[in-house]
Amino acid sequence: METNWEEQKIAQQENTKDQTNNATEAESQSTGPKNDSQLLGRPEPEMKRLLLFNKVVEKSLQKFIFDASFHRFARTFHPFYKKDRQLTENIHKQFIEDLQRTIQEDINKLIEEGELQCKLNELDKLEEKAKDSSEPAWRPSGVPEQDLCSFVMPYYLKQKAFLQQELKRIQKENAGLAQRVQAGREGLAQTEQRITAAVDEWKASISEFQAQASSFCPPDTFDV
Repeated sequence: METNWEEQKIAQQENTKDQTNNATEAESQSTGPKNDSQLLGRPEPEMKRLLLFNKVVEKSLQKFIFDASFHRFARTFHPFYKKDRQLTENIHKQFIEDLQRTIQEDINKLIEEGELQCKLNELDKLEEKAKDSSEPAWRPSGVPEQDLCSFVMPYYLKQKAFLQQELKRIQKENAGLAQRVQAGREGLAQTEQRITAAVDEWKASISEFQAQASSFCPPDTFDV
């Protein structure tokens, strides 16, 4: 009986705190800026999706924090709460603050690393441009294979055109290299012919010199 009475008392205190917090939040919203774009210092059309994302994250975070209410915290640690209520409230308050700050830091880090703000702004700009377009927007046909082909085929055709262009460029480079190789081979063949002709001339000169030398100095002249 005592435990049930304690839980009812905790629940009543928690409801009273929730009502006070909701009233304070409503008052701060009524006295604050009229739209979130003024807080961020950017025009509202460019921030539509980002504002919606921020509101969804804020609502989800509030719901998550509400689920970690003091009533549940005190019920889980009821012996400790029964022994020192004020300390339990302080621990729960610090726990909620640390939890909320940690979650918000992780969300901000994900937004920054994923460049979510830029991507959402790009979607807003694409939507604004699409309003002036008279062409019908793409809609799925209901057949996944056809939808996939309609999405993938332009990419593959673009890649095919790029590869064909690269192939022509490489073939042109190979043709130029083949011409230079052929010119080099012809140059080597001409050089080889000149060397062969020079060697033949040199051999002929040696033979002619030996013949003339033998006619001027017969071998019998040097016999003893």
